[in-house]
Amino acid sequence: MGEVFFEVRESQEGGYEANALGASIYTQGDSLEEVRANILEAVACHFDEPERPKWVRIIYLREEVLPIANSA
Repeated sequence: MGEVFFEVRESQEGGYEANALGASIYTQGDSLEEVRANILEAVACHFDEPERPKWVRIIYLREEVLPIANSA
């Protein structure tokens, strides 16, 4: 495996959640720095050395809700 992808999003409880795409890996952290470190640790624990990916690609998802003004 060349690389593994993670989606990182803000948690409703605070901090960040990270889910791997195509692998059963989930981790979290209070800051972006902490979640990045936890992702690397989780990947090292999940894969044996021969199958361990060489790269981790992180996709940051940010949700924003905007109110629509009443035009009436």
